[in-house]
Amino acid sequence: MYDIIFIGGGLNYAGAVVAAKKGLKVALIERDMEHIGGTCLNNGCIPSKHFLHLAEAELKLRNPAFLRHKDRIKMDVAVKEKDRLIKKAHKSIEMQCTNAGVELIEGTGYITGPNSVEVSGEKLEAKHIVIGTGSHPFIPDGIAYDKETIITSDEMLNLTALPSSIAIYGSGAIGLEMASFFAANGVETTLIFRHEHISNKIHPSIMESMEKMLTDLGVQLMPNTSIVEAKEHEKRAKITTNNGIYEFDKLLVATGRRPNLDVVKTDAIEVGKGIVTDEYFTTTLPNVYAIGDCNAKLMLAHAARAQVLNVVDTILGHKHRLNLANIPKFIYTLPSQYAAVGLTKRESPAKEAIFPLSALALTHLAGGSEGYVVLYADEQDFLVGAEILAPHAEEIISCVTVSLVAEMDIKTALQSVYPHPTYSEAIDRALRRFR
Repeated sequence: MYDIIFIGGGLNYAGAVVAAKKGLKVALIERDMEHIGGTCLNNGCIPSKHFLHLAEAELKLRNPAFLRHKDRIKMDVAVKEKDRLIKKAHKSIEMQCTNAGVELIEGTGYITGPNSVEVSGEKLEAKHIVIGTGSHPFIPDGIAYDKETIITSDEMLNLTALPSSIAIYGSGAIGLEMASFFAANGVETTLIFRHEHISNKIHPSIMESMEKMLTDLGVQLMPNTSIVEAKEHEKRAKITTNNGIYEFDKLLVATGRRPNLDVVKTDAIEVGKGIVTDEYFTTTLPNVYAIGDCNAKLMLAHAARAQVLNVVDTILGHKHRLNLANIPKFIYTLPSQYAAVGLTKRESPAKEAIFPLSALALTHLAGGSEGYVVLYADEQDFLVGAEILAPHAEEIISCVTVSLVAEMDIKTALQSVYPHPTYSEAIDRALRRFR
């Protein structure tokens, strides 16, 4: 009998390595070892950021100080670089697991009852089971997903040539990032979304700036639009919407993701939107846990990693609650990125301080003049959240994350001195606006 069986080789592997190093007998089941590391590594945040960093360079070359030919990004080369990066990461993960003493098992694992896992017809037993099976793209009814003309981000990350035109359906993180990528590379890009604005969760000033930023980049925004039907027509995507019929070279469907739930083969585990768990990620079957996308709490790779490490701590006797509100989120739009942590405008904290990055000279040199730092505090002046639109916002937000975990008030946070000239010094300026 194993101490822990981990089903799913995404960020679950981090927990497996830690548990094995602590002397536990551990197995990690992954359906396809060529996909170890999960969606983030293979067809999510790592390859997408590879492409977005290339697009950012392309965008910077638009500066009139550069003399250049009208060459476009070589997608075939970019894809080969991406594949080399992922292959190297696979070897690194497998080596970490092997060196720690984790038994790697290739096959599809199912949980069939208490302490019981089935894989490739074989029954395995464990004192504890951790499910981390991830998620898959959601395709709305009426859209004929063919992986050629109508695609998801999975296929986009393997394109060896840019289309002349593309429609992107959905204004979540994937949709906004892919719209930024294609528009920065000169592709005629249309972003289709169902509501008046790209988001009802982002601070209004930041949302307005993001929409302007996308438009300036060359993205055509198509709000209040739903796709009724989409299908391939003469090697193009023919899209029927509530506002008319359109054709594009490709349609990228970015309408969210759904948890992978096939792993559950017992009625003892409750399944709803995702695998139901308590605040310690324990399912309705004792000693069985669900982490990451499959529990549908927070679909982010770093959230999955934090959750599985929290579960391992629980198994090792160090039970503590992980505050999901303090896990930062970000969207890698261009030229500035969006990041948020804690309570934001949507939750209506007691106090708000906003600082426009246009007040900093640096932002006019580096394309961040449309940005903002928004900080939120409670009635006792303790910081409770932040939203940032700035170049490298995904890095800057960590300053606020630490402040939230440390339960800093405004006065204490103001004791930090930020270097100049940087984008992070906007945090200091926003803090001072609480006074």
